[in-house]
Amino acid sequence: MNPYLDDDLLALGEHVRRFAQGRVAPGFLERDRTRVLDRALMREMGEMGFIAPELPESAGGQGMGCLAAGVIHEEIARADLSISYINLLASLNGQILSHHGQREVAQPWLHKLTRGEALLAIALTEPRGGSDAGNLRLRVERVGDHYVLNGEKTSISAADQADAAVVFGRTGTVESQAHGVTALLVRMDLPGVTTNRFDCHGQRAIGRGSIFFENVRVPVDHRLGDENKGFVQVMQGFDFSRALIGLQVLAVARASLQETWEYVAQREAFGKPLSAFQGVSHPLADFDTQVEAARLLCLQALWLKDKGAPHSAEAAMCKWWAPKLAFDAIHQCLLSFGHGGYDRGAMEQRLRDVLGFQIGDGTAQIMKTIIARTRAGRQAVPA
Repeated sequence: MNPYLDDDLLALGEHVRRFAQGRVAPGFLERDRTRVLDRALMREMGEMGFIAPELPESAGGQGMGCLAAGVIHEEIARADLSISYINLLASLNGQILSHHGQREVAQPWLHKLTRGEALLAIALTEPRGGSDAGNLRLRVERVGDHYVLNGEKTSISAADQADAAVVFGRTGTVESQAHGVTALLVRMDLPGVTTNRFDCHGQRAIGRGSIFFENVRVPVDHRLGDENKGFVQVMQGFDFSRALIGLQVLAVARASLQETWEYVAQREAFGKPLSAFQGVSHPLADFDTQVEAARLLCLQALWLKDKGAPHSAEAAMCKWWAPKLAFDAIHQCLLSFGHGGYDRGAMEQRLRDVLGFQIGDGTAQIMKTIIARTRAGRQAVPA
């Protein structure tokens, strides 16, 4: 019995699980090897209504709420974390466009997102500043009815595969920090936009790289939110994505634990199943307990968002705890399989995939600072 998931959401999870196991899971290892995102599969997910279902129907979604998005998200991630990035980026960018974009610009992109016909990146991090996200150097200058962009973004998920990106740049002075940042929707096929791709350990189908802007002209009506207030306004949507990330990595851990329990119950040593040895079963029981607790926290954060209640602290808890917990749990599962787990395959790929979330989208230290500020007040926890 789950206090956050009613019968309809449980049925939705079963529906998505069948799709994910039949269509997503079979290409899991191959996509990691080729580093190619399956656009046909993305469109199929869109046709099934699995991408950003929390958006209103007018924006191409289904108005199903954030918990429904979380249920779908974790089932896709259970089959392939890289493919679930499609859901993560669509939900994050969908929230930004629907709340801060001009309707005539945002609506076509929102419908493309939900149909699986477009992939949007979020371009915030720069070479000289990751955790110090408000200290941006990418220059955005107003020239008539356009903004002109010059600079670089780095460690951007789907950098070389995205059709457009939500780009944060500096329109104010450097001293203004986050209060001088503007967000823009930038098509990746504009003159002056180039990309590269890193050779990362995991999440290889979605990829990560840099985006370079050289005198890139973006229409003023592509601004998201107010000038100089993009960081403050748009970053509010990250609480949603942090809860989704928690479910994303925990789904991978849950799949790994299920497979490992089955393995240790069948594999024998010294005339007994491995599960009979407490040195094997107790660590798995520890992680199983913590993973279930962390999942409830993530669902609670999404439930609070659906209720319109504050959830920044809960979302930050999800983001720092779940990726570390998932990595540690999968690591234990890999060890339980012995050399078979260490060999190239699902378990070691899962370990590589979840590791990146301890770095990207906000480190544990930043998340703990957010929690501390929420509990003690920002004045008591200065930057």
